[in-house]
Amino acid sequence: MGPQEERPELGVGMVGYAFMGAAHSQAWRTAPRFFDLPLAPRMRVVAGRDAAAVEAAASRLGWDAATTRWRDLLERDDVGLVDVCTPGDTHAEIAIAALDAGKHVLCEKPLANSVTEAEAMVAAADSAAERGVLAMVGFTYRRVPAVQLARRLVEAGRVGQVRHVRAQYLQDWIADPQVPLSWRLDKAKAGSGALGDIGAHVVDLAQFVTGERLVGVNGMLETFVRERPYPASSSALGGAAGEGTGPVTVDDAAVFLGRLSGGGLASFEATRFAWGRKNAIRLEVNGSAGSLAFDFEDMNLLHYFDASEDPATAGFRRIVVTEPGHPYGGHWWPAGHGLGYEHAFTHQVVDLVGDLAAGRQPEPSFADGLAVQRVLDAVERSAADQGCWVDLPAAATAG
Repeated sequence: MGPQEERPELGVGMVGYAFMGAAHSQAWRTAPRFFDLPLAPRMRVVAGRDAAAVEAAASRLGWDAATTRWRDLLERDDVGLVDVCTPGDTHAEIAIAALDAGKHVLCEKPLANSVTEAEAMVAAADSAAERGVLAMVGFTYRRVPAVQLARRLVEAGRVGQVRHVRAQYLQDWIADPQVPLSWRLDKAKAGSGALGDIGAHVVDLAQFVTGERLVGVNGMLETFVRERPYPASSSALGGAAGEGTGPVTVDDAAVFLGRLSGGGLASFEATRFAWGRKNAIRLEVNGSAGSLAFDFEDMNLLHYFDASEDPATAGFRRIVVTEPGHPYGGHWWPAGHGLGYEHAFTHQVVDLVGDLAAGRQPEPSFADGLAVQRVLDAVERSAADQGCWVDLPAAATAG
């Protein structure tokens, strides 16, 4: 292909500029510099509530303009895609409005705060797709090269029939009870706690790598610290600030079991109370012919066991997933020079732009996001009913 500036432009407008906004901005800036994209992304405008803060973010992150009104993005002819990086309580309103306005949408996970909202988003995405307007949910860890390689090995039959999946997402950032309240600890804004914030990722990874769906779950949720100090800044919690404490209205930890559509068993753990675990996303798949194991805290490695090897010398094989022939390989550094957290966001942009240019449905779709939302909802209902088994509807297990 020719120079990026000679290709059709994809004007991007982003809503939200904090942690996820910064990661997405890095990806939009970087993707066309390392990958040969069929469209040229242009970071047109970023939206946020605080005028001074969003102006500063636009300058720092590389956006052409800033606005305090997200609906401005829908009215601009130079914005073809809206990137939603806001708390979950706003996802449905923004994404549906953008799709109705003819804008492609990338929406952060979890898709919404409820199944009802997620269903409405899927309906809007289905309607928009008939007009060539496409939507994707951002389960970014799918784009880690080692995770992509794991998916390929399962698809190739290298682990055989899946019998067990163990999935964990372990963090410790609120293990200290003096960590102040934030929107992530407010159910009205976040939808749920560890279950939706990080558990959603391992649900998606388990289904993505195995190519199967969860057909039923039972689980437990726990909130260990039920009151926390108000933050020093009122902007951190929508106006609440100062002395005293406020309630934590989400779960701190979630543990649940599941059964996969192929008959295998699965166990999941999501917690923000695992001291010493900073971002430990662990996935192990045991099949009839072998096993795979991955830990994001050593994200460039995939461990593979081939059960057909001589037992005298068999063992887990340590694969450094940085070769040119590995997923997304050859676009970055020489083999052995590892990638980091931010690269998965760049890969997400690369895949999304390629799909938009080809008129293909990007993955994961809003329907995939709804399937995860149904699992989260089922776990919450199970926990509320003393860990009873909850079957998932066919809509959650299809595809």
